[in-house]
Amino acid sequence: MNIPQLETFRLILRPFTQGDVEPLHRILGIPGVLQYFPNSDTPGLDRVKRLVQRQINHWSEFNYGWWAVETKTGSGLIGWSGLQYLPETNETEIGYLFAKPYWGQGLASESASAGLDYGFTRLKIPEIVGIVHPENIASRRVLEKIGLKHQEQAEYFGMVCEKYLIKNPY
Repeated sequence: MNIPQLETFRLILRPFTQGDVEPLHRILGIPGVLQYFPNSDTPGLDRVKRLVQRQINHWSEFNYGWWAVETKTGSGLIGWSGLQYLPETNETEIGYLFAKPYWGQGLASESASAGLDYGFTRLKIPEIVGIVHPENIASRRVLEKIGLKHQEQAEYFGMVCEKYLIKNPY
């Protein structure tokens, strides 16, 4: 699978490589980064290696997945953003995670908008969901900013979440 690289005004969304394992491990170890995830414990290096490999495999299976995200200023890996297939519900989710120094700058919205555009224009996905912990106000704002509308509370990943949705506008 040839994973596309996307560019936004400030970001490069590129394929993950095994070289991203250690930088991603450092990001996931920053206190608070995983606060609203089902398992907020910092994963070990082996688990991060498997996560990166799963994303590479996800692209091969579904023609989409997470991109590794860097700034155009060359700061190295700052997080991930992209699309994820949810087999439990047969939905496609838009997601993102960034290192704390990059929070509050609109980078999640910028990268997620690129992911939505990719899913809608290139893959013709009919609708995309956003799943967020009820207390994660910043992530809820990102979803709203990029056009998703709140639908309901639903259980995902073993926890109650807020479900947002956007239909393909094309």
